[in-house]
Amino acid sequence: MSGPKATRREWIGLLVLTLPCLLYSMDLTVLHLAIPKLTEDLKPSSSELLWIIDIYGFFVAGSLITMGTLGDRIGRRRLLLIGAAAFGVASVIAAFANTTETLIASRALLGLAGATVAPSTFSLIRNMFHDEHERTRAIALWITAYSVGGVIGPVLGGLMLEYFWWGSVFLLAVPVMVLVLVTGPLLLPEYKDPNAGRPDLASAALSIAAVLAGVFGLKLIAQDGLSPLPLAGAVAGLALGVMFVRRQRTLADPFIDLWLFRAPGFSASLATYAIGAFVMLGAFLFIPQYLQLVLGLSPLEAGLWTLPWAIGFVVASNVLPSLTKHTQPATAMVLGLLLAAAGFALFARMDESTGFPYFVVASILFSVGFSPIFTLTNALIMTAAPPERAGAAAGLSETSAELSGALGIAVFGSLGVALYRGAMGDAESYLPLQEAIAAKDTLGGAVAIAGALPVPLAGRLVDSARDAFVLGMQVCATISTAGALVLAVFIRHSLGERGGSAVARSRPGPQDVRR
Repeated sequence: MSGPKATRREWIGLLVLTLPCLLYSMDLTVLHLAIPKLTEDLKPSSSELLWIIDIYGFFVAGSLITMGTLGDRIGRRRLLLIGAAAFGVASVIAAFANTTETLIASRALLGLAGATVAPSTFSLIRNMFHDEHERTRAIALWITAYSVGGVIGPVLGGLMLEYFWWGSVFLLAVPVMVLVLVTGPLLLPEYKDPNAGRPDLASAALSIAAVLAGVFGLKLIAQDGLSPLPLAGAVAGLALGVMFVRRQRTLADPFIDLWLFRAPGFSASLATYAIGAFVMLGAFLFIPQYLQLVLGLSPLEAGLWTLPWAIGFVVASNVLPSLTKHTQPATAMVLGLLLAAAGFALFARMDESTGFPYFVVASILFSVGFSPIFTLTNALIMTAAPPERAGAAAGLSETSAELSGALGIAVFGSLGVALYRGAMGDAESYLPLQEAIAAKDTLGGAVAIAGALPVPLAGRLVDSARDAFVLGMQVCATISTAGALVLAVFIRHSLGERGGSAVARSRPGPQDVRR
């Protein structure tokens, strides 16, 4: 049902809401460009480097549902402002971190603060825009803000790294969050759900602990093989996850409404969204390092060369709604995944001699191909959920995407490290032991060591390290190709030609949800 039209204040307020969304997605991508300089300065191990990259996503994923519930309790505008202030402070700490441990801790705090953004901004949009068509436009702009953050993040990050130190990329968030803190109380309404349940701290702790323990075990298994410690971490994560689910069954107001998983189409759409994030973000891990350390581009040049695929994703996502008037969502997703598989197959053939036009074509293919996954699965997820559970459904979709994307980075990164180390096995034959160990740890470490070696030896080391890195990238791209094709088959069988139409017809009413 349509309500009153929004005023100019609501539309200006929407612009304020898009600012933290833009920074939230920027922080997921901007750090990748800083990896070479960061590695040279802080000299993290390969395991520490992966934690620096993906702990932000893990803490976001583990905290999204908790923050959504907290916003209902204390006020959604208040939670957004608290998160904006914490994000700004954590950004300053990260920018001036002088140890790996400090950077990892600040990235974790950034994740906790970033987890306030999606549930707070989305629920405020629902309160600000009562007309159905205006709300649809507002949500479309809200989603676009995340995509634009992914587009401008590499470019702004590359520009900062061209003239400043690696920590400067984190300072981009500070003036924007200050603007949110100043304008938010003036332009955004406050809303508290009078019937919201009390936040359950035990559930919050279980969800975060389950994610971190499971990923810790998975990363160590992928990096170092099976041993008691990583196995214990993986088992602990699984056990904590089971405890979390069982606890939700006993709560009057659970963090996760388990009924949603029984709604027709919801679980399949959620799984499609999660697997898509896993494959795409895991593959993206290699691109910035490939452009800088293999092809020899500056950070700014590397950021500019990622621009075509990012723009392709934004354009395809905004054109897609009109295209789906003529085809079913499942069909559009399958066709998109075939394009993505072609793009990944091209990536699997790239090496040190690859030209930039080839890179641009491959990257646009997989980015345009994945746009139906990220756009249409969200629509199907929201269709499957009854209106009064839309917030919970949105929290679950964001959690699945963040967790799966971070897992993709961890798994693909760990596999790349393992392949790199295996291919660099003969480094001890021509390097001192300490230099050989550092060169076998990361490509950035090998390039840094080569700078202090005689020219013939440096050339041999850099060539070997680049060949080893490219091998890992090619293997992971091949896996991504297969993953896209398998996901296309899954969509065809689980969602079928009708896409979400059956979901909409079979959606239960509120009385069914409360049973």
